[in-house]
Amino acid sequence: QVQLVESGGGLVQAGGSLRLSCAASGRTFSTYGMGWFRQGPGKEREFVAGVKWSGISSYYADSVKGRFTISRDNAKNTVYLQMNSLKPEDTAVYFCAQVRYIYTNYVPLDSGEYAYWGQGTQVTVSP
Repeated sequence: QVQLVESGGGLVQAGGSLRLSCAASGRTFSTYGMGWFRQGPGKEREFVAGVKWSGISSYYADSVKGRFTISRDNAKNTVYLQMNSLKPEDTAVYFCAQVRYIYTNYVPLDSGEYAYWGQGTQVTVSP
């Protein structure tokens, strides 16, 4: 049974930083890509960032490029999202997700390519 547990959300002022963590269990973490998605109030869930199983390649949504950094520690079965220069429009529930297939050789942008999801963590950025 795969479990993904996010932590690190909270309330921060615009311009501030947060680091989200997602601890995974249930499958061999180092062989699956990981991603972060978010869903803002009244909006659909959107891709934020993803990292390949190897950790060598990552991909970002244009809206967060240059401000957010995704990383993974395969020894700790954890993926991180470092968020800097936060803006009020970054306010959302953030979800981590694990790619469906082993050794996927790209970063999927479509939520349908992720098989497992965490419960989400709220990030609120005040003006």
